[in-house]
Amino acid sequence: MASPHHVLILGGHGKIAQILTPLLLKRAWTVTSVIRHQDQVPTVEKLGAGLPGRLSVLVRSIEAVDSQEKAASILNEVNPDYVAWSAGAGGKYGDEGTFRIDRDAAIHFINAAASKPSITRFLLVSYNGSRRKGAPWWTASEWEDYNKNINHGVLATYYQAKIVADEVLYEVSKKNPALVGIDLRPGRLSEGPKGNVTLGKNKNVVGEVPRETVAHVADALLAAEGVKSGWIDLLQGDDDINEAVAAVVRDGVDAAEGEDIYTKYA
Repeated sequence: MASPHHVLILGGHGKIAQILTPLLLKRAWTVTSVIRHQDQVPTVEKLGAGLPGRLSVLVRSIEAVDSQEKAASILNEVNPDYVAWSAGAGGKYGDEGTFRIDRDAAIHFINAAASKPSITRFLLVSYNGSRRKGAPWWTASEWEDYNKNINHGVLATYYQAKIVADEVLYEVSKKNPALVGIDLRPGRLSEGPKGNVTLGKNKNVVGEVPRETVAHVADALLAAEGVKSGWIDLLQGDDDINEAVAAVVRDGVDAAEGEDIYTKYA
């Protein structure tokens, strides 16, 4: 078991975060969960019942974090060594809200974390189609359809926000060897129990994965010794989660390959 850590979860009331929180607490880690509303506190506090780790709940509006200084203030207040971003506008706050949360606030927290030497890991939950080019291992036709219908269709604003945040985490973590930037990139999220996975450079962009599986993979990546900065794509598949994570870590898999930003730091 990995040594105890203190994880700041941003977006702690979200579905993935609510599954991730007790997994981290089972490791006897400390978790501080940032949520938007006071009335969400009882729901999140229950996640720590009977578990060895220590859970704190912090009510703050991530949408109001409009500067690196405000992000740094929260990081200094909590003083975590790991950060997990599972926040998002979720389409509830219009295009402007999506940019404020999924792009701007995420970037402020990434840059603030990179400026705080005690923070050594930043895990960002994104999605596997957040790319400027199709991955070299995907078929051109699959990417063309996906990019047209998803990135420039139903998820157009979300895509514009997430791709920038993804690239900032990639660049910041590549420039700062003390910070591991883990960009976890699941396919279409679904309900259902945790299952096996395909992880790393997946042969398809189209596919889904249960939120419970995403949380378990995030937990395993945060605990993994030797994990490196990079993009890690995730779909449901045939591989055991722990074995898949171990293979990705061992092989230094980075699904950003094919992107200009990957070439810049290769």
